[in-house]
Amino acid sequence: MDHNNLTKVFKNAVSLYLLLISCLFILTGCSEKQVMLPFDISSSETAFTFETSNENNTVEPFAANLAVPDGDKEAGDELPSGSDSYGSAILVDTAGSNFLYSRNALAVLYPASMTKILTAIVALKNSSPDAVLTADESCVFTEGDVQKIGLKPGDSMTLDQALHLLLIYSANDVAQLIAVNIGGSTEGFADMMNEEAKRLGATNSHFVNPHGLQDENHYTTAYDMYLLFNEAIKSDEIEQIIGTVNYSTVFRHSDGSEASFSCDNTNRFLKGSAVAPMNINVVGGKTGTTLAAGGCLVMLSKDSGGNDYISCVMKGSTIDTTYDKTASMLSLIN
Repeated sequence: MDHNNLTKVFKNAVSLYLLLISCLFILTGCSEKQVMLPFDISSSETAFTFETSNENNTVEPFAANLAVPDGDKEAGDELPSGSDSYGSAILVDTAGSNFLYSRNALAVLYPASMTKILTAIVALKNSSPDAVLTADESCVFTEGDVQKIGLKPGDSMTLDQALHLLLIYSANDVAQLIAVNIGGSTEGFADMMNEEAKRLGATNSHFVNPHGLQDENHYTTAYDMYLLFNEAIKSDEIEQIIGTVNYSTVFRHSDGSEASFSCDNTNRFLKGSAVAPMNINVVGGKTGTTLAAGGCLVMLSKDSGGNDYISCVMKGSTIDTTYDKTASMLSLIN
């Protein structure tokens, strides 16, 4: 190729390059974020460089550190119906990210007060422990069979106090107190709960209230409860609270007078009326019981080496069945 032709080719290439740059400028407009460099996965200077997780330049998947069920793993005699039956049960080794036991992990069931684990997650994510919460009319629960501390309009306490009463005593009126102060309403807080559940991968769940009182549109699975609980125990405050056996506090009425309240943890393993296998330390968890949900329990336990295990039993035909099944699963740990 002679000099004139080479010059002509070069000029055409430059013209094409300038045309491409002009098109990029027109498409991206005058916004602050402009594409200035072409994609190059090996360069740290391009606009599209991937953040990689290891030396092999692979993007870490969402479930990299989570256990994923691949079918039921049963041990011993299973009772699908009758007086000692349960709806679903799982035991997860969190360090190894694997299931030691699984039955109906993806069955959609009612969570009852296990709901309050998600309530606590959303509360701490969107407020601070020293924030003062004030009760309104919606926080007054008059039903005799509903767990409550008897809040009245104008009563106030900190979020830290509320979380203790929520997770230790399972107070439904305190759950409502948290919801209306942080979410503005029951519905507003439920939207926050559902958004957080989806973020954590709990896609087979839907929540309509902060306490878990029966509603057919309020449901989850044992696997989703594992995902939510696994997130909850990342909080030192939540892990400390769920392991507290007794709690006493003082909150204020609207007139400034004080009201005291003392309670015991609803978890039988912590109270000593249920016994875990030898060398297994039950840290704590969250109970839940309604007529429709049956007996429910999600829990954190540790082996003698300090390794974490999350268990969950849903829809136990009786409370005794729920605790017996939990203890039976914990016996599978080493």
